[in-house]
Amino acid sequence: MPNTDVSSLSMLGQQTETAQSPEAAVLEKVPSNHAGTDYVVRFTAPEFTSLCPMTGQPDFAHIVIDYIPGEWLVESKSLKLFLHSFRNHGAFHEDCSIYIAKRIIDLLDPKWLRIGAYWYPRGGIPIDVFWQTGKPPEGVWLPEQGVPTYRGRG
Repeated sequence: MPNTDVSSLSMLGQQTETAQSPEAAVLEKVPSNHAGTDYVVRFTAPEFTSLCPMTGQPDFAHIVIDYIPGEWLVESKSLKLFLHSFRNHGAFHEDCSIYIAKRIIDLLDPKWLRIGAYWYPRGGIPIDVFWQTGKPPEGVWLPEQGVPTYRGRG
């Protein structure tokens, strides 16, 4: 099994401060040792937080990101710090969700990506955001995201 080249990473193994905004956050990548093999990588952020741009009140989501790598993998510490950079950032649910997906796509150019952002209700209704880059390749095992829609007391 080949070693992964980590020489370009600046955060892994280092004390790293969280960026003040998602735009300032650094996402890092490492080469995939299995380029040419279609498989799904899943990241789950069950306690994602951002701020409402109008009220400054916190908004919470359970975010699931699935992607099929090409030549690159996202380095998980940088992804965690990127997601954490939203904690003091004001943006609507839809903007946060799609921005996350587009930043990962710009970094990796994956074969396929989808994001499911399951936002908890505030003001009476949940706003869930779903997006993908297209159809996943044939024959890839793609489990359901497993996050039920919000039912409240219903």
